[in-house]
Amino acid sequence: MPDRLSKLAALLEADPADPFVLYGLAQEHAKQGTDDAHARAIEFYDRCIAADPAYHYAYYHKAMSQIALDDNAAAATTLRAGLVAARASGEQKAMSEISSLLDQIT
Repeated sequence: MPDRLSKLAALLEADPADPFVLYGLAQEHAKQGTDDAHARAIEFYDRCIAADPAYHYAYYHKAMSQIALDDNAAAATTLRAGLVAARASGEQKAMSEISSLLDQIT
C-alpha cells in the first residue's frame, strides 16, 4: 500500500465516516488506473456519498471510475444523482461540471 494510502487508512480508522478521508482514499485508488483500483475507488466514493450526500465531486469522480470500467449506464445514473445533490445545495459550478460530463456520455 503506497504511503499516502496508508496515511489515509490510518485517518479512516480514527473516523470511519469522514467524507474527506473517504474521498481522498477513493481518489488515491482511482489514480492507480487499474480496473481493480477503480472498483475499489467506487466503493470509497459510495461511502463518501453515504456519509455526506452533498459531497458533489464524489459523484463526478465516481462516474469517472465507472466510465473507466466501461459502465456508462452506471456513470449516467451516478451523475444524475450528483445533479440532484448539487441543485439542492445551489452549487452552480458542480452542476455545470456534472452536467457536462453527463452530456458527454449520453
